[in-house]
Amino acid sequence: MTLLRDMRYPTPHELSLAARMLVDEHPARAGLRQAGVSRAGRPLWLLSVGEPDPGGGRRQVLVVAGAHANEPVGGATALELARRVVRDGGGGAGWHFLLCADPDGADLHRTPRPHSLLDYHRNFFRPPGPEQPEWAPSLLAPDRLPPETRALTALIAELRPVLQVSLHGTDLGGSWVQLTRDVPGLAEPFVKSAAELRIPVETGASDAAGWASPGPGIFVMPEAGAGPAGAFHPEDTRLSTWCHAGTTAIVEVPMWASDLVDDPAPHPDPRGALRMLARRLTEDSGLVAALRGGARGTDAGSAALLRAVDWTLGLIPRIAAEWTGAGAPAEATAAAVGSIDAFGRRLSLRAAAMLLRVLRAQGHPAAPGLDRLVTGWCEEFAARYQARWVPVATQVEHQARTVLAAYERL
Repeated sequence: MTLLRDMRYPTPHELSLAARMLVDEHPARAGLRQAGVSRAGRPLWLLSVGEPDPGGGRRQVLVVAGAHANEPVGGATALELARRVVRDGGGGAGWHFLLCADPDGADLHRTPRPHSLLDYHRNFFRPPGPEQPEWAPSLLAPDRLPPETRALTALIAELRPVLQVSLHGTDLGGSWVQLTRDVPGLAEPFVKSAAELRIPVETGASDAAGWASPGPGIFVMPEAGAGPAGAFHPEDTRLSTWCHAGTTAIVEVPMWASDLVDDPAPHPDPRGALRMLARRLTEDSGLVAALRGGARGTDAGSAALLRAVDWTLGLIPRIAAEWTGAGAPAEATAAAVGSIDAFGRRLSLRAAAMLLRVLRAQGHPAAPGLDRLVTGWCEEFAARYQARWVPVATQVEHQARTVLAAYERL
């Protein structure tokens, strides 16, 4: 096994430069074109790799990176996959890589090489759901979709991929895969790769609560009307761009690993734990909400941050109600409760971190106190989960292996 040298997360501009270099080196097997523009006019670049296809009958694979601004590993993985396809042929398919689906968001969230969760949150940004390219169709009418979403759906319609892969990353936890349709046999290479690279498998991912799981860390989305879209998720995944392709795999990999999300032991009191987590989430978010009124969106960046703060805070009452309602599970593994705990912690922390950016820039007197709160929450989060950094090269290797395994088994 040969790993890439350790690296930092590339910016969208660096991704496009690296893609141009690959095209220059292999002009017969690679091409780069603009697939659309963002709301702010930034280009959306599509890197296409594969052998010439004069008959036009070749299968196509679409890989989407950067759909969530705070999950920067996907661009590096897309480039590594493109290089492997050039080298190895890509299984006879044409491979297409949307290098960054949300360059505007990536410009606001900066994570070159974080040394701690606090470093990660210092310049944190995650847009509200209606401004996220993949999620927007689950929240907006078709005539209100952002240009990034329209570009992505146009690509899917043009390519008609047999497989769409969306590259995602979590701040702290483990790795898991969500599928719109089962890919038999994927669990074996996925689990093997995770074990070799010392990445925990998130066996109770809160994003896929209630979904069928044909293997450790593999979750299959229920069809409409057949079950929950994700009991603890704010949007209905079945209305996202994931469901515009025949089969979509969403591959998550952690920045910091925690073995607590890979514990199969039964939790002694899931409902009691969820009640406690709901109380903490409500109290923590209340601390952030109390400071929200002192911030003003004086420019495009601060306005975007505050929209995201408001969106995040607005989700919390519904989530807390779900955790304490009749649908809360009577039985669950320690891994599942650990995943829900982490989900709740990051909601309040993200809202606080984004609000802090605005207050600090405006010289608000509440900024130092909020800074101490964000620092304490980051330290507590890392300590509770015994977080250990996963080198970027290792994140990329596991994600790339999982993508290739999904295509091979499909």
